[in-house]
Amino acid sequence: MWWLPPDLNAAVLLACAPALAIAIDRLLGEPALRWHPVAWMGRWLAWAGERLAPRVGEPRVLPDSRVFGFAALSWCAAAAAVFAVTWIFQDWVLTQPSWLAALALGLFLKPLLAWAMLHDEVLAVERALTESLDAGRAQLARLVSRDVSELSAHQVRESAIESLAENLNDSVVAPLFWFVLLGLPGAALFRFANTADAMWGYPGERGGRDWQWAGKWAARADDVLGWVPARITAALIALPAGHAAGPGRLPGEAARTPSPNGGWPMAAMALVLGVQLRKPGVYTLNPEGRTPEAADVLRACAIGSRTVLLATLLAYAALLGLLA
Repeated sequence: MWWLPPDLNAAVLLACAPALAIAIDRLLGEPALRWHPVAWMGRWLAWAGERLAPRVGEPRVLPDSRVFGFAALSWCAAAAAVFAVTWIFQDWVLTQPSWLAALALGLFLKPLLAWAMLHDEVLAVERALTESLDAGRAQLARLVSRDVSELSAHQVRESAIESLAENLNDSVVAPLFWFVLLGLPGAALFRFANTADAMWGYPGERGGRDWQWAGKWAARADDVLGWVPARITAALIALPAGHAAGPGRLPGEAARTPSPNGGWPMAAMALVLGVQLRKPGVYTLNPEGRTPEAADVLRACAIGSRTVLLATLLAYAALLGLLA
């Protein structure tokens, strides 16, 4: 890849950074919040969001076009700062001995992706369901933003599997994709965009504020940056399953969701498992499938682990130009 040094021996070491990041993720988990770059991004977004999104029910000081413009400029300024800081850091790292640079890239890539926590949280939902439905709902609430108070056990499992599939893209494949293209700045830019979408990208009211225009840029930016990775994620989920989730069925199922990206990995997971995945009143993926059972949650986690392994190998090959 263009940002790696031309020396083959050095490039081989540096291309190991994604595998190192995944290993650190599994062995050490998430860093403390005070050291976590995504938490820093979240704190800034929370601060800025309170000043950009108008309160519901209060007189509007600015027209919608101004709210959109200020929010877009704020997003761009913060994204540029994130990109510049990580670019300067990476530029310095690449001047160090190859073994040290590879270690540093792996260490700093780790907070920009997260698989172990997602895997464990989804399994924890199923464990909680064995205790009681209320416990399962409470555990699921850690993963999703929707109201879980009225969900049945089957719906809790559906939501957990959906969250696993969608976040395979947002938390692993997309950061790796942008790392391959641009190094740490690319992965950091995507994580900023994805975090901004999670905090600002709502079509209406949330937390007493109106995000219809304040969050529109953040939502569209995340859609753009996640468009290719989402389809790669779906392919990695579906590829080993053959015709069950082949190219003939996957696009049609993915189109059932309102999201241009989220439906792809979720549809692939539904087809591979042979289950329905539903959001009541919004969509039903693979409607002819059966209702998810406990074993399907375990299978989904196994499929996720396989997808992460394939994505890591693909990133290594792409960094060394083996796919050219």
